Amino acid sequence: MRPVRIGALALAVAVMLAGRDAATQTPRPPARSPDIHFVPTRQSIADEMLKLAHVNSNDIVYDLGSGDGRIVITAAQKYGARGVGIELDPKLVRISRETALEGAVEHKVAFIEGDLFTADLSPATVVTLYLSTTVNMRLEPKLKRELQPGARIVSQRFPIGNWTPDETVQIDGETLFLWTIPRTAKP
Repeated sequence: MRPVRIGALALAVAVMLAGRDAATQTPRPPARSPDIHFVPTRQSIADEMLKLAHVNSNDIVYDLGSGDGRIVITAAQKYGARGVGIELDPKLVRISRETALEGAVEHKVAFIEGDLFTADLSPATVVTLYLSTTVNMRLEPKLKRELQPGARIVSQRFPIGNWTPDETVQIDGETLFLWTIPRTAKP
């Protein structure tokens, strides 16, 4: 039996279990339909996103619209980070959990069947996105409000409103954007 870990991961598991029907323990249907359809991030791009954010074993990586879970799982496997994937589609959440188990990182990651607009992002030190221009624009105030100073955000392909990135890189035909929540007062 593994020891119980208290903290952000325990909170994520509690939130995950709250999204299940208590009597049957089966996932509930999503409260709403996704804003975008799942398009997997290529593994090479997932690796580059985590490198750009300088992920390490002290990080808690949140992937918003986590799809098949590859970014969170890679963060745990390659960098020893803990992670949380937030995804509306119950099938993708199930795939993510199975992949985490097969990848032997199920104790470091959690996948929440939930809405990224209502999820608490405050434990995250890194947030990854592959959403859309309009979804990112809607997320901007939430990210600025909930993330702690020093937290990093990496988006594949899409900027976040008019927020100027700290760094923009081109990798394998994709644009990656990096922002850091300022250490001064939040905007």
